[in-house]
Amino acid sequence: MSLIAKLKNSVWIGLGVGFAIPCVLVSIAWYLMHHVKALKEADLLLIGCVAVNAFLMNYFFKVNKEHVARGILAVTFLWAFAFFIYKLMQEINVAS
Repeated sequence: MSLIAKLKNSVWIGLGVGFAIPCVLVSIAWYLMHHVKALKEADLLLIGCVAVNAFLMNYFFKVNKEHVARGILAVTFLWAFAFFIYKLMQEINVAS
């Protein structure tokens, strides 16, 4: 029996998965953006980290873990809002 099959079909599990995986990926992207000169302005890396949730959500819908997928969807909106605030703050800093 696979790990996914053993996973409880709960929105809370989806919230955790949807938060944790992009959090790790955003941390890696953030490090790269601040330590690799060519990636200094690559804000789309952050969106790519959040886009991973779309693939996760699709996978969980296919394996009939609808509640997990809905939790991932909910936290994806929060990640998108966080990215929007990040970009807004960047524009405010550039303007001042």
